[in-house]
Amino acid sequence: MTHQARINTVVESLTKAPRNIDLTERNGRVKPITEVFGSNVFSLKEMGRALPKPVYKSFIKQLRGNQTLDKVTADAIAHAVKVWAIERGATHFTHWFQPMTDSTAEKHDSFLTLKSTFINGFEEVTALESLSGSQLLQSEPDASSFPSGGMRTTFEARGYTVWDTKSPMFIQEGPHGTAILYVPSVFISYNGEALDEKSVLLRSSEVLNKTALEVLSLISEVDEDHPRAKNVFTTLGTEQEYFLIDRGLYTLRPDLKITGRTLLGGLPPRHQQLEDHYFGKIPTRVLAAISECEHELAKLGVPIKTRHNEVAPAQFEVAPIFEEAMQAVDHNLLTMDILHRVAHRHKLKVLFHEKPFRGVNGSGKHCNWSMSTDQGENLLDPSATPETNLRFLIFLVAVLKAVLDHGDLLRAGIASASNDHRLGAHEAPPGIISVFLGSQLNEVLNSIEENRPVNYDATGTKVQNVRVKGTVLDLKVATLPSIARDLTDRNRTSPFAFTGNKFEFRAVGSKQSVSFPVTLLNSAVASSLQEVKDALQKQMGNKKVASREDQLAVIREFIKKTKAIRFEGDNYSDEWVKEAAKRGLPNIVKSPDAFTRLLKKENADMLRQTGVFSDAELQSRYHILMEKYAKDIMIEAQTLITMVIQQVLPAAYAYRGELADSASKIVSVGLDATAESRVIKELSPVVTQLQDRTQALEKLTNEMTTIMDISKLAVFASDKVVPAMEAVREDADALEKVVSDKLWPLPRYTELFLNI
Repeated sequence: MTHQARINTVVESLTKAPRNIDLTERNGRVKPITEVFGSNVFSLKEMGRALPKPVYKSFIKQLRGNQTLDKVTADAIAHAVKVWAIERGATHFTHWFQPMTDSTAEKHDSFLTLKSTFINGFEEVTALESLSGSQLLQSEPDASSFPSGGMRTTFEARGYTVWDTKSPMFIQEGPHGTAILYVPSVFISYNGEALDEKSVLLRSSEVLNKTALEVLSLISEVDEDHPRAKNVFTTLGTEQEYFLIDRGLYTLRPDLKITGRTLLGGLPPRHQQLEDHYFGKIPTRVLAAISECEHELAKLGVPIKTRHNEVAPAQFEVAPIFEEAMQAVDHNLLTMDILHRVAHRHKLKVLFHEKPFRGVNGSGKHCNWSMSTDQGENLLDPSATPETNLRFLIFLVAVLKAVLDHGDLLRAGIASASNDHRLGAHEAPPGIISVFLGSQLNEVLNSIEENRPVNYDATGTKVQNVRVKGTVLDLKVATLPSIARDLTDRNRTSPFAFTGNKFEFRAVGSKQSVSFPVTLLNSAVASSLQEVKDALQKQMGNKKVASREDQLAVIREFIKKTKAIRFEGDNYSDEWVKEAAKRGLPNIVKSPDAFTRLLKKENADMLRQTGVFSDAELQSRYHILMEKYAKDIMIEAQTLITMVIQQVLPAAYAYRGELADSASKIVSVGLDATAESRVIKELSPVVTQLQDRTQALEKLTNEMTTIMDISKLAVFASDKVVPAMEAVREDADALEKVVSDKLWPLPRYTELFLNI
């Protein structure tokens, strides 16, 4: 790429008019979002209108687990959704599933079918639109072409996608006014093993539901005013961070196109250090794209609530209202897909990589997780007096026990080559998994452990005009009202922080599907709830319901067991690393080390015993994660080598040649060429060193091809190739500072950050 291409692209980005779209109007005004919301979703309400009442009632029973879906019901639903979709322009349908690629997959099949009749011995073909119950329920993609970790081979290709009846079908608008009907599905092998992320998420949700209900039955009196919960489900809110850059400049960066991050490039003089981008005014072009994206997502029933600038330049965030976890996972994947497509229409490129730009904040996907009942009760709501809310405390200590026992497993769930660049970089939680509760809850737990009254004065929450245990603050300004104050402060350095009535799992990467980390979290909590249940039954003896004294005894026991996992300080500090080691908490810095924790006996036994993973599925996940890590590093290394050889070094050669030619001409007329000579002397050793380091990196990539053991390959990539890439980058970035701008072929960070 030439310097002129950079200039032309920058000029074009500055002269583009924002894309305008005509939103659906009513009486000359944009429709309220409530009228648009869910219009492209075949919801239960829509299904109830379309189906005969007995068929609809049969489907609802199936959803509740009372009976399987029979052929009559399946055929009726298939016909109803086909009619609904075709009325909205659908020409195709697809089983939409989540293979183990951190993405989604789909194969489009037309509604078209042909019916043959024979008239006077001649075949007459009639075109029909049809969707049968069997077509709706399952499809058959090639299982050997997706990651399977050895569970499927090329000669064992059969696999099935099966409609997940708890996730509503929806349509996505396609080209030329057409649409596609999407059928959310799970993906399994011929032998029934899970080949996707959703199957295991569903299993983990079911086992958590079962154990949570068993615990509730031991601690809750049931009467007319307090009916027994029949279902416990996890809720999830995913805060999606991302970067938006000009698509023209993106096309001039091979590293961004191939790997999702810049492998070269130095920071401009001004980036995020003035702290003025966070919550700043959203650029016009970006706001136009986000607004269109929100409109598209509203039609799909995705409840986007918040949009704002993030900390780094060109970085943004959207966040939804909390939903049932399986729905939230689907909606987050849809959010990423719609952001990508809408950005394309606005000549922008969305980057979901956790660290696309070195030196500024990366992107995460904070997962706000809780547990709720079908009675609308949040089991992690502490209420105004958490010290007397024993149900809350029981579920709280169960979560603490889960993180203590399986924190390294949670770390494995968020590990990747891309997230390694972000974790522990003083912008995201470190590789040590701990829990932040806040001063008030800590005091509550300490008082129960020590069998004494709660001392709220010790928490520092007593201030003038505070109401209900530190929930209101007087702002000391007459024209301003008192404001609500949360029970806990926020600790953005904590990987797993309690934030009022939920836990915020902050360490999840922006690019990954949240299915896997949430599956592991659900499984760990289900296992710890089983421990709590066993302890309650032992404590209560033959009683039908555990007394307050019984419950407090169990809560106290688990408070003592889980003390090591609670940390209220700065997770970025060196002191915490030392303290965590004393507590026996692992500090897992690199992904290959994290992946091994999947197979650690305590973790593997828990995942098998809960029924979330079989041994084969667990081995498969380990193999896939290790292999993907090694492949990601190999792709990055080969891309970097190509860029250095084909772009960086030629630019340095050209600049050195220009300087030498200039120096020669200056000397030929009797003048001093010291300035030019000085730059040449500064430049040449760096060029030579970059050549040597690039050759060394190429040698390492060649060596990678000879390592057959996937675990050893991933470790080699982490220990040898990654440091070699950093050494190459050091020299390339040094050249970027020296080489003339007119010769530098790659868009610089200044251009990428500011031209949106």
